[in-house]
Amino acid sequence: MPLGYNGKRLVVDLNENEIHVEEPDETWYRKYLGGMGSIAYHLLTMMDPEADPLGPENILLMSTGVITGAAFSGSGRNAVGGKSPLTGGFGEADAGGFWNAELKHAGFDEIIFTGASDRPVWLLVEDGEYELRDASDLWGLEVAECQDRMRSITGDNQLKTALIGPAGEKLVRTACVINDLNHVAGRCGLGAIMGSKLLKGVGVRGREPPEVADPEKVRELARILIEKIDTQAKGLRDYGTGAAMDAYAATGNLPTHNFRDGNWPHASEIDAIAVKERYREGMGTCYSCAVRCKKEVALETPYKVERRYGGPEYETLGALGSDCEVRDLAAICKANELCQRYGIDTIGAGTTIAFAMECYEEGIIDDEITGGIELNFGNAEAMLEVLN
Repeated sequence: MPLGYNGKRLVVDLNENEIHVEEPDETWYRKYLGGMGSIAYHLLTMMDPEADPLGPENILLMSTGVITGAAFSGSGRNAVGGKSPLTGGFGEADAGGFWNAELKHAGFDEIIFTGASDRPVWLLVEDGEYELRDASDLWGLEVAECQDRMRSITGDNQLKTALIGPAGEKLVRTACVINDLNHVAGRCGLGAIMGSKLLKGVGVRGREPPEVADPEKVRELARILIEKIDTQAKGLRDYGTGAAMDAYAATGNLPTHNFRDGNWPHASEIDAIAVKERYREGMGTCYSCAVRCKKEVALETPYKVERRYGGPEYETLGALGSDCEVRDLAAICKANELCQRYGIDTIGAGTTIAFAMECYEEGIIDDEITGGIELNFGNAEAMLEVLN
């Protein structure tokens, strides 16, 4: 009997609407572990390297690691992978949250999707059982709306979800996969692979964590990690990511003006300390993690921003803030929420907009091309309008 993992993966053939279970042996886990290792293995062994990233021959993997779902801080992660629609190369991104541990507790270590469906579908996995379901009434929904609908359908308010939004459905090359509304596998356009397969998402419910080899050692590790928060992770606990943006600016490492510059005098106006002081409502976390570094913001004015979509991480504050030279922290919080709603990578979105701003500044694009939007650096309203 495996310890710490399940020894089972789901393989979902979307062409044939069929699912089967594979049981890798212990040697496979010792060699590839799961997560990124599994993604690399399967991309190399299952897929033609010339495959169209948005064609049915591409595969999509959602893979946990061997410690995912164990009860200590830092274990709540999973990787998502496939051939990247953005780069045409190896595509991998990872996300936190609770979906990953829930999959492990439902009896499976990973899911591989092959082919493409001829209609929108979503996968339900619950305590060892699995079923492809029709997603016609979910297609087109924003991320939170979709989770609400899936929970209503199943009658389970604890259902954990990994979803795409409208961006993934429309094959946006910076579309991402979102766990639990605000934990994002953001890089490489993996949400577009889901969209190309007409796969809206995966809902998971699990109640049986795999047995670990030494439960007391796991508990001891959990205690040690909690004790070290004040010395090793206090900044993350208090502010989340992005508290040191002024230091990045001082050393010339803050993305500014489409990466033309690395120093911006307004960094402290949009950093994580400013977020806490102005808009933060609380801090969320991932499975069994005591650090609680996940910002949650809420605004009523000048923009309506829902708390359940989380808050801007450092990369978002940099890409949609300093790189676009936007000093309006409320607008950055709104931009982050829009990216979560639509399922867009905030880094890809922000740096694309910053590039367009420099093109506008240099006269490469003009008001006719932008539809009258004055796409100047620092124009928060233009940033939001272009994002929409």
